Amino acid sequence: MSQNNNELTEVLRVRRDKLANLMQKGENPYVITSFEQTHHAANIKESYVEDSNEQVSIAGRLMSKRVMGKASFAHLQDASGLMQLYVSRDSLGEEPYAAFKAMDIGDIVGVNGYVFRTKTGEISVHAQSITLLSKSLQVLPEKYHGLTNTDARYRQRYVDLMINPEVRDVFVKRSRIISEIRRYLDEKAFLEVETPVLHTVAGGASARPFVTHHNTLDIDMYLRIALELHLKRLIVGGFERVYEIGRVFRNEGMDTRHNPEFSLLELYQAYTDYNGMMDLTEDLIRTVAQRVLGTAKVTYGEVEIDLEKPFERLSMKDAVKKYAGVDFDTVATLDDARALAKEHHIQYEERHGKGDILNLFFEEYCEDKLIQPTFITGHPVEISPLAKRMPENPDYTERFELFIVGREHANAFSELNDPIDQRARFEEQARLKAAGDDEACDVDEDFLCALEYGMPPTGGMGMGVDRLVMLLTNTPSICDCLLFPTMKPLD
Repeated sequence: MSQNNNELTEVLRVRRDKLANLMQKGENPYVITSFEQTHHAANIKESYVEDSNEQVSIAGRLMSKRVMGKASFAHLQDASGLMQLYVSRDSLGEEPYAAFKAMDIGDIVGVNGYVFRTKTGEISVHAQSITLLSKSLQVLPEKYHGLTNTDARYRQRYVDLMINPEVRDVFVKRSRIISEIRRYLDEKAFLEVETPVLHTVAGGASARPFVTHHNTLDIDMYLRIALELHLKRLIVGGFERVYEIGRVFRNEGMDTRHNPEFSLLELYQAYTDYNGMMDLTEDLIRTVAQRVLGTAKVTYGEVEIDLEKPFERLSMKDAVKKYAGVDFDTVATLDDARALAKEHHIQYEERHGKGDILNLFFEEYCEDKLIQPTFITGHPVEISPLAKRMPENPDYTERFELFIVGREHANAFSELNDPIDQRARFEEQARLKAAGDDEACDVDEDFLCALEYGMPPTGGMGMGVDRLVMLLTNTPSICDCLLFPTMKPLD
């Protein structure tokens, strides 16, 4: 944060004056290039042996300091947590002790000393030398209230991580969740791959893309909205199990569940269908929860979510019948569906077909009721342009969405591998786009060419990694599990 001298508060001026004094004495802290850490706070506490006086070197940020004449206590925070320091003039010497007293909360220091237990029972490090490694020119938020303003926390995540240990814990768990997803899929013989972020055709999902321009080729390109179409090309090429965890970008609204860029897991497996994907998805989530949290029963808000027992499976039509009291098996025509929508105050557009209206009923009446894990199956073909039709009912598709705590966590299909049917659906999407639907996808001729070479029966699944992290860390907003969520600039 840059500031003019006229804008600096007195406290900030004092810090800069201290830095200037250090520079004049030839003690520039910023020229120090390294400090050998032998221990971290957590492993010192875990391995402490009474009266061993073990020698340690630790480094981190000063988070508190209590000066009491010839002796002081302080707390140093490293990546693993807090460690109390005992600092005395007799151990350091007069000048180094005076230098320590001049240090500020937030300064980064290296400490050499030995481990002991204080009279109050706290494992601490008795400092024998303290080195200033970096001078903090900003003031940390007040200790007991911390950084509580949500907007400030997201904009200055680095301060949030310093002050709020529970925030650091969320991101440590996020890293472990992603590692365990990879471990699970690797154990199932899936191959992790990387596919392009810049696409010449927007496709693979119903979403508005971000558009950019490639100067050398002089063409518009799209930041990917999904991983699907390139991964399925790899299935055509002969890989039988592939996955990717990557960032995707959707130029849409922002709320507690949506950020313009987010992490998506997509996987594809040849010679299976959406039923195989259901089994894999359920087992993946259950296994990751057990490995990261030690349990598959998790608390979200005030509700216990049971990931241990089998997930419920319910068709979209049955869900609408259960929660809205409307039986779409008796809805014969589009006019009948529109009449029902008007009767139930469901807003629809002229372009919407009967299947679209069924989905609108589902969104209005059902989604927020699906608290415990529930697979919703049998989506209308109108909203599933990349899924196989059900042989026994071609107006519906072999697709599922997994709902937990009222929100979608995964989406999967028996993948459409009929190039003739796929072209017709792409062309219908193109017609909708021309009519003003900016979430409809384009005709991807190269993908159609790939399908014409032949794609085996394939099951595919996409899962929002951020939403899974939200569930397993009990965080209310997607911004709480993104290190740097998208924010509107202050100016």
